[in-house]
Amino acid sequence: MTDSIYDLSFTSNAGEEVPLEQFRGRPMLIVNTASKCGLTPQYRGLQEIYSELGPEGLVVIGFPCGQFANQEPGDDDQIKEFCETTYGVSFPLSTKVDVNGSKTHPVFSFLKDRTDGLLGSAIKWNFTKFLVWPDGTTVKRYGPQTNPDEVRRDAEEMLHGPS
Repeated sequence: MTDSIYDLSFTSNAGEEVPLEQFRGRPMLIVNTASKCGLTPQYRGLQEIYSELGPEGLVVIGFPCGQFANQEPGDDDQIKEFCETTYGVSFPLSTKVDVNGSKTHPVFSFLKDRTDGLLGSAIKWNFTKFLVWPDGTTVKRYGPQTNPDEVRRDAEEMLHGPS
């Protein structure tokens, strides 16, 4: 088992390997996303958080996933175009990944090992959110229905201390 998320990497949707080590010391908001889901408008809130708190150090990363009712049917180029044109997404996106099962992406194995959802560690739906502390080991999990604004409060506290 990996001790720190900084030991892991992902492939950007442009095909480049992105070591999470480059984000050491910064909080990370990691979300499994989909473009054909009733929760897809959460992209807007995630982008707002990234626009506001990114310059202060918050990293937001979207991991498109088609495991839930195939609500992410597009390829990496289609996903990127949809996110940019529909929601103005400028935060990093990975290639499409699995978040459950035998081909679970290592980032999601790490996140699930450190948190439990309502029904155990498996991810139940799109837009499950994970906020990773700057220490790279502590993780808080939020359900798909959790509004990104709720996560923003926790991210702000991480960046600025308790209010």
